[in-house]
Amino acid sequence: MGDTDKKQEFPDSTMSLGDHLEELRARLILALLGMLVAVIFCLIPFFFKYIKSFIYYPLTKVPEQVSLIALAPADPFIVYMKIGLISGLIISSPWVFYQLWMFVSAGLYARERRYVHIAVPFSATLFVAGAVFFLFVVAPLSLRFFLSFGNFMGVESNWTQQKYISFVTMLMLVFGIAFQTPIAIFFLNRTGLVSIPALRRSRKYVLLGVFIVAAFATPPDVISQVTLAVPLYLLFELGILLSYLAGRKRTSQNSE
Repeated sequence: MGDTDKKQEFPDSTMSLGDHLEELRARLILALLGMLVAVIFCLIPFFFKYIKSFIYYPLTKVPEQVSLIALAPADPFIVYMKIGLISGLIISSPWVFYQLWMFVSAGLYARERRYVHIAVPFSATLFVAGAVFFLFVVAPLSLRFFLSFGNFMGVESNWTQQKYISFVTMLMLVFGIAFQTPIAIFFLNRTGLVSIPALRRSRKYVLLGVFIVAAFATPPDVISQVTLAVPLYLLFELGILLSYLAGRKRTSQNSE
């Protein structure tokens, strides 16, 4: 009996460790190839100028002019590559998340794999939404806070281009990953690892936890921390709501 026949006869059979490692290798290669194509696309000058305008958008919303300077000859090139890399990751996120979830689904039972098809588009959308939320909402608020505090301290704000790009791009990734919370909760609940009552009982601990995470994941200013912690908690509640609705729908289908 061939491997294909075995899978059809035993659809819930688990994969061996070697199969998992081979699946992981294949998915990583496909994800990296997709990301490489996106990075090359972002580095094309015609497209790069539009991407750069998005990255510099928060600076247009601050009340005063801020000069970005380069302290080393290679700084502009490093910034160019960093913008292309992070932008390529964000643009290719649907493909990357697809490969990630396909690897996860390979180790699941057949009845659990249907949830992966729901998770893939939702996960990519949330990642992009988190990055955009930081860029257009949180970053301008944070920059205004830093400028105001610099004025309070009597310091002229001349930021380096590389530090600014690192600040913006890294926190775009942090917010994108943080926005995966509903997917993680929904998936854990649907696979039976966490129940809805347990999630509801953990609310006060989650509320404390998101503020601790926000304190470590963002710069040391209240604006950035609160604007990450509040959406994180709301996304936790969204995860509970999605799990409840999915469970209710499943119960109604079983009763029919």
